[in-house]
Amino acid sequence: MSAVREIILVALGGGIGAGLRGAIDLFAARFGLATSHATLAINVGGSFAAGILVALVVERGVLPPVLRPLLVVGLLGGFTTFSAFAVQALRLSEESPLSAIAYVAASLTLGLVAAAAGLAIGRAA
Repeated sequence: MSAVREIILVALGGGIGAGLRGAIDLFAARFGLATSHATLAINVGGSFAAGILVALVVERGVLPPVLRPLLVVGLLGGFTTFSAFAVQALRLSEESPLSAIAYVAASLTLGLVAAAAGLAIGRAA
C-alpha cells in the first residue's frame, strides 16, 4: 500500500473517530453526565475495539491489512489515543513485563506532569 493511500485512510478514519467522540460528548452533556464519564466510556470502548481489531487484522490476518490504517490508527486514533496505549502496553507485557510496567508508569507520570505544566503555563499567560 502506498504511503499516500495509507495517510488518506488514516485521515478518513480519524475524522470519523473524532466525530464519534464529539457525538458521545454531546450526548453525555445533553443528559447531564459528567465529561469524565463520557471519556471513560470512550477510552474503555476504544481499548476493547482496538484489542479486537489488532487481533483480527495484525495478528491473525483475518481482516484485510487495509483496515489497520483506516480503523486501528485512524478511527480509534481519532476516537481515543488511550486505545493505542492500552494495546501497546499489553503487547509489550508479553515481551517484557518490566518494560511494560515502566511504559505505563512513565506514560501516566509524564502525561500528568505535562498536563500540569501546560495548565500552569496556560493559566499564567
